[in-house]
Amino acid sequence: MSYLKFDKAELVNLEYSLVREILATNKTGGYLNTTIVGCNTRKYHGLFVLPVKNFDSRRYVLLSSLDETLIQHGRDFNLGIHCYGKNNYEPRGHKYIVDFEFDRYPVITYRVGGILMSKSFLFLHNKEQLLIKYTLLDAHSATTLRLRPFLAFREIHALTHANDAADRNYAAVDGGAAFRLYDGFPAVNIQINRKNDYFHNPDWYYNVEYQEEKRRGFLYEEDLYTPGYFELPIKKGESVIVSVSTSPAAVKGLAGVFTREEAKRISLQSYDDCLRRAAKQFIINGGRGLKEIYSGYTWLGKGLRETMIALPGLTLAAEGDTGTFEEVMESTFKIYGQQILHGSKQADAALWLIWAVQQYAAFTGDAQGVWLKYRDRLRAIVRSFLEGGRMGVRLDDNGLLWVRMNGVAMSWMNAYDSEGNPVTERAGYQVETNAFWYNAVAYVLDMESRYGNDTRLLYALQSLKDRMDTSFYDMFWDEGRGHLADYVDERGRNLYMRPNQIFACALEYSPLSEEVRARVMDAVKRELLTSRGIRTLSPKNPLYKGVYDGNQNQRDHAYHQGSTRVWLLTFYIEAMLRLYGGMFVRRAEELAGAFEEDIERHGVGSICELYDGDPPHNPHGAISSAVATASLLRSEYLVEQYKKEEL
Repeated sequence: MSYLKFDKAELVNLEYSLVREILATNKTGGYLNTTIVGCNTRKYHGLFVLPVKNFDSRRYVLLSSLDETLIQHGRDFNLGIHCYGKNNYEPRGHKYIVDFEFDRYPVITYRVGGILMSKSFLFLHNKEQLLIKYTLLDAHSATTLRLRPFLAFREIHALTHANDAADRNYAAVDGGAAFRLYDGFPAVNIQINRKNDYFHNPDWYYNVEYQEEKRRGFLYEEDLYTPGYFELPIKKGESVIVSVSTSPAAVKGLAGVFTREEAKRISLQSYDDCLRRAAKQFIINGGRGLKEIYSGYTWLGKGLRETMIALPGLTLAAEGDTGTFEEVMESTFKIYGQQILHGSKQADAALWLIWAVQQYAAFTGDAQGVWLKYRDRLRAIVRSFLEGGRMGVRLDDNGLLWVRMNGVAMSWMNAYDSEGNPVTERAGYQVETNAFWYNAVAYVLDMESRYGNDTRLLYALQSLKDRMDTSFYDMFWDEGRGHLADYVDERGRNLYMRPNQIFACALEYSPLSEEVRARVMDAVKRELLTSRGIRTLSPKNPLYKGVYDGNQNQRDHAYHQGSTRVWLLTFYIEAMLRLYGGMFVRRAEELAGAFEEDIERHGVGSICELYDGDPPHNPHGAISSAVATASLLRSEYLVEQYKKEEL
């Protein structure tokens, strides 16, 4: 029996079902994403979404949906559902749904009179192939199954419309047909492991609406192309498997493939199972031997900072997977080498890489071995800051980093308004960038003094650290308010109460005394901590936006102005554990475990990107976030480590 539970009586209630989304991935960048009733509410939704090599590996919705119709005694019962405007849902096939389960994979069960049929989705790993299994569990009369594909062939951020350029032809393949609407795309082969008839009747379905895009203030209407339909008889107790792939499949072997792939899937028997399954979905084989991390599904991409934040949690904390950690790290040096040594708009990203190496050293307990493995690269990173020339970053005489590129948000708070202006530019001395800089300098200094022989580097780092021991405190600490400035520029300290100061208390090497760290964390607890992560701005600030909603501009102004972030929670927990040790363990467990209440909504079995800052803290953003998932896994790991130390 599956750990995830759904109210069967509520499945026909669209207010319940349309806010619950399922996700399956193939570990190479492809995914299936839709609601639990199969109604697409986002432009990012689709059954077969893949990166297309001919188009810079951007992801494209190829097969949007596959509508099923059950036919008995000459009567048609369409199980599909689409929105065509003004909440006009047709053909309302959700009313036949009597059960939804998600264990190893999603399963929807329909009842139409005396017909009972289940539908299962299985996206093969490391292949561009989706299997859909239909099983006729009960039927008292001859039954026919009709399948109508809806094709899009468009980039995930775009929408498509009826046009004459679409190729209306098809190619016959074993057990089905293949479609390629435009040049440069792979063909979509739809094949069935039972004898069937394909009826070619190309047409466009107009004005399909995506209600989530409409709510978010984006374009939300498109036309979908349907080439025709497949039809076949199905008997009681019989299973039919449909393959959707970019290369023709061996139809006769589909049942065996499904059985073998099913056995590889993790059975979800707990909250931790969900976290670990989610963690695996972010780590992808990117081709050319590269292993990468997606920031989130379905619209978030890849980036150096996000990869480093997520990497320790997704690999080490999740399953003690040191091999994958090293593979991703090596791929990162290959992919982001220029950014690592010369900078980018992510000013702190290279410093996050040093932090990730520290987590690896702590996890393995082999400080010397990890240092020897990565020292040349870490030395080079530190020297690149010392010598200058990094994009938008300057090392000042006080030892602190000044960060500025006019009109560019170079910290993780990087939202832009509708006119392209950063909402939170934070130019100047950023508190978290300098906390990570201090940590990097102190770590490299420590390791070099123990296991190295570069005396010139040692002298430079010791001098730098000595200056920062004083300058960091003097620059950021505000005695009257009892917390750190968020950043400091020509106008002085920006004293907005934000979470960026947490890092100065959480990192292994901190420039702050224990007393100051305790006062900072007390302030964070009072104003930023919620039951769903850490607020990005205090509710006392007039710029605070407690609800993440509205059009794009309104959401962008709420993105880092009050919305909570799950991923910050692990650093809050780490800082508190450093201060209070075992006394904080129980509270840490409560904070990290609270998200179990949401594991069956928004993204089923996943942890979402952000929540409203105001109660009841509704979930928003990407339904499955790498850094959020990594945060909870790492939080659990930190708690377990403190428990072991107490034994």
